[in-house]
Order: sequence, then structure tokens, then C-alpha cells
Amino acid sequence: SHRTSGNQRRYGRDVLRRVAIIRIAQEVGITLAEIGVALESLPEGRTPTREDWNLLSTAWRDSLDQKISQLKKLRDGLTDCIGCGCMSIDKCPLRNKGDRLAGEGTG
Repeated sequence: SHRTSGNQRRYGRDVLRRVAIIRIAQEVGITLAEIGVALESLPEGRTPTREDWNLLSTAWRDSLDQKISQLKKLRDGLTDCIGCGCMSIDKCPLRNKGDRLAGEGTG
């Protein structure tokens, strides 16, 4: 970056594009750690291209698909748990399926 005579900081196009990528990625749930790793793969000082964006977003899509799948499982488990009615996480047959020893008492 450089400063103008009015002491305003001016950034190059490559920096502004990277900031835009960071903001978009954060908005869809990509962690700063994941973003940092991805940006390290780009050449320093070059404005990221459409091809760069395609590579980054494709990798992030896979990560987001995994997160969505995990969240759906959590949501469905919560729905099942609410429907069970036992109101006990420790004794819930849906949460602790196959607990053969539960019928014999605690500990």
C-alpha cells in the first residue's frame, strides 16, 4: 500500500481482491484458518484470477458439503430426541442406542 498526499492509504488491486475473497469465504462459513491455507497457495503480489477463485471455491464447496451433512445429522438427531419424550440425555435410547447394560442399573 501507499499513502496519498492527504494521508489516505491506497491498496493494490491484488490486496483488494484477496480481501474480497476473505469476506465472501467468511460469510459462507469458511474459517480464517482454512482461508489462510488457501490464500497461501496463490502467488504473492498477483491479483487472484477467476481460475484461482474457481479452485478455491471448489475446495471450499467440499468442506461446506461435509459441514452441511454433519449439521443435518445433528438436526435430525435433535428432532428424534424431541419426539422420544424421555427428556434425559443420559438415558435416551436414541442417543445411546444399543446400551445393553442400562437395564441393569447405573455404574
